[in-house]
Amino acid sequence: MFQYPPINYIEPVFRPPSEAQSLILQVTNGCSWNKCTYCEMYRAPQKKFRPKSIADITEEVIRCSAALGAVRKVFLADGDAMALSFKRLKEILLVIKEYLPSVSRVSAYCLPRNLLNITVEELSELRELGLSLLYVGAESGNDEILEKIEKGETFETTKDALLKIKAAGIKSSVMIINGMGGSRYSHQHAIDSARLVNAVQPDYLATLVLFFHESEAEFVKSFGDDFEFCNQRQLIEEMQTFISHLDLGKTIFRSDHASNYLVLKGVLGRDKEKLLTMIDGALNSESSVFLRSESSRGL
Repeated sequence: MFQYPPINYIEPVFRPPSEAQSLILQVTNGCSWNKCTYCEMYRAPQKKFRPKSIADITEEVIRCSAALGAVRKVFLADGDAMALSFKRLKEILLVIKEYLPSVSRVSAYCLPRNLLNITVEELSELRELGLSLLYVGAESGNDEILEKIEKGETFETTKDALLKIKAAGIKSSVMIINGMGGSRYSHQHAIDSARLVNAVQPDYLATLVLFFHESEAEFVKSFGDDFEFCNQRQLIEEMQTFISHLDLGKTIFRSDHASNYLVLKGVLGRDKEKLLTMIDGALNSESSVFLRSESSRGL
């Protein structure tokens, strides 16, 4: 039995914070990779990766058209919609175009490996059909950390995917995880992540802090004996190093996820010095008025 909106969701369903007002259209279930040791999102038994049939997707879009009226934005869930073939993605976008003609933006999560077998020309065609934003969880630009967290990607594979997205005229939103390498790798994580972001010049950049609800011990064991969580000050110092090494033109930056101690927003590079001043204030303020308390982080 579907809920509202009239879609047969397989829970839990995740989306980026910026898609709060979007229609969440679940075209796949789970994640085709699902090996990243830091990710708890798709571990439930019912979240085993499975594409939804085009017939079911079409039926749900038709129901949404009748029930919701004008829909402006659609997010293709779950975590790995771009694992679908070019043909299937095209079919989905054509269905949205036919039954939800008011939609002006379609977006999705995207793993770099998703784009290995899709050409720039095919991505451009998907853009013409409405796919205009892809969220890429880079997590880190450091290859040693990426190997330790079993990301299945490298600096180069992530860079290549993001440059392919840009070449196709699709906007990208890149996520970096603050504290991903722990205290030992913090400095290099910040520098290499900045180097990756500088190389691709994304439209959007966001950070969140590494956190766990249940699988912290499992993550630490998998990472290795040299992992130690960054404390609050170390996380902010890592952010200082990261931002100080960024060389961006007009990337919209947000560090306002519930996990973050220090909320930062701006356009890089226009607001780089302002953000660094805020960070310096947080590091040097005895009252810590700039920082969220543990109870207000909402985790």
